[in-house]
Amino acid sequence: MSAQATAVPPAPRADAAPRRRRRRHRLLIPLGLAAALLATTLITHSVDQPDPGDRGFLSPAATGGDGGSRLADALREQGVTVQRETDTLRALLAARSGAATLFVPAPELLHPDTIGALDSLPSTTRLVLVDPPRRVLEAVRLLPVEPAGRRWAAQAVGPDARGLPCPLPELRQLGRVAVGLQRYALAPGASAPVRFCFADGLALLSRVPESTVAVGASDPFRNDRIDEWDNRAFATALLGGPGRVVWLDLDGPEPPPVFGDGDTGSPAWSPTPGGSTGNGGPGRGTGTGDGTGDGRPGDPADPGGEPDDDSDSEGRDDSRADRPDPPNPLWSAFPAWLWALLAQLAVAALLAALWRARRLGPPAVEPLPVTVRSAETVLGRARLYEKAGARDAAARTLRTAALDRLTPRLHLPPTAPPADVAAAVAARTGDDPRWTYEVLHGAGPETDQDLLDLARALDRLTRVAAPHASDGPHPPAEAPPPAAAGPHPPAAPHPHRAEGDPR
Repeated sequence: MSAQATAVPPAPRADAAPRRRRRRHRLLIPLGLAAALLATTLITHSVDQPDPGDRGFLSPAATGGDGGSRLADALREQGVTVQRETDTLRALLAARSGAATLFVPAPELLHPDTIGALDSLPSTTRLVLVDPPRRVLEAVRLLPVEPAGRRWAAQAVGPDARGLPCPLPELRQLGRVAVGLQRYALAPGASAPVRFCFADGLALLSRVPESTVAVGASDPFRNDRIDEWDNRAFATALLGGPGRVVWLDLDGPEPPPVFGDGDTGSPAWSPTPGGSTGNGGPGRGTGTGDGTGDGRPGDPADPGGEPDDDSDSEGRDDSRADRPDPPNPLWSAFPAWLWALLAQLAVAALLAALWRARRLGPPAVEPLPVTVRSAETVLGRARLYEKAGARDAAARTLRTAALDRLTPRLHLPPTAPPADVAAAVAARTGDDPRWTYEVLHGAGPETDQDLLDLARALDRLTRVAAPHASDGPHPPAEAPPPAAAGPHPPAAPHPHRAEGDPR
């Protein structure tokens, strides 16, 4: 008997691979849906947000959603002159001739060699920058502020900030304006009297009589947003104060400037009257102030005005090399609450996947509050198994009950190996050990009929091998089925069908 028991190999679980695949699907499907939802949200937001590098962005001649033609028309209706310039140097020269507002809707398109020239504007010119990046704010010394936080979308806010009224009188009586996209704060070590309003979405450095302003969002100036909230009143009041607007309309990244080439028609730039050098940077030149000079950097001691290209270029390169690299704007591209929300969603998705994939422990046994008839319990549990299609669970329950009844009757410990239990039962019933092992420890049933056949086979084994007093005289044992060749045992025969029955 022992030799026969040790010769019985454990049968492989045929349903192990499909069960692992089902568990993998329970984990991958929720994570895939969460990833698809997140990707769709990011793509939709990226498409909805305008790109300052797009052609026609906040252009006074563009009629699209991201254009500024409606703002230009509103300014003209109020008697404001709108002067469109497509070259930065020409716009700077135009802004210097009398009281004006220099409107720069896309500061990030400015060339680094021309940004420093914004510091040389006279006090009669108001400079308005729309959502300037960090490199522009660091280059413009007239506005010592830095980005302090960015939202997912522009928020409509009132003019008061920190309980203080807006320093611009023309903006104090306005309602909510959609400028709450980029917030600003005073740069470290700055001593200039910078003031903020609209929930830090507008930074203002007052000069006499005009000022330098940084607006944190382009929504109040765009055609598709100008009629929302008080955006139109805000934009016209901010730009139309001096009565003339010089609108710098760049359709892409600006090329390097050419200073004072009279043959090509480029303007001669002199930051200060009389041709003296100003604040450095691209504004240096040898022009006479009347627009007729050569405008090229040169040595004042050289009567021919020829530039010292080597020394000047090396000086500029050294000054740029000394500047620290700007911080990576990846984390500042989105507000902090967005990252926290994404982390919470990821944790929730992971917990939901773990909950649906597999239970963390076995079910806890608790006493029933009332006495329930065993037949009702069995029937209710069977209906639950049937509704869930849990044939594997039902088969495990039937096999566990059969083993709990067989092992004590056969004088076997509960920890007896499956092969020993199958050999002992086969010796008692006279069946083939392979067939007995398949019935007690085989694969799960694939159909309801297989589950029914398994239940009948288990009932037959328990009645023959471990009869109970209430079972009556046990039926005669049938002849064991022939052993099949190969590693897999044959399927369990019908317990009430005689051998040779064609049915």
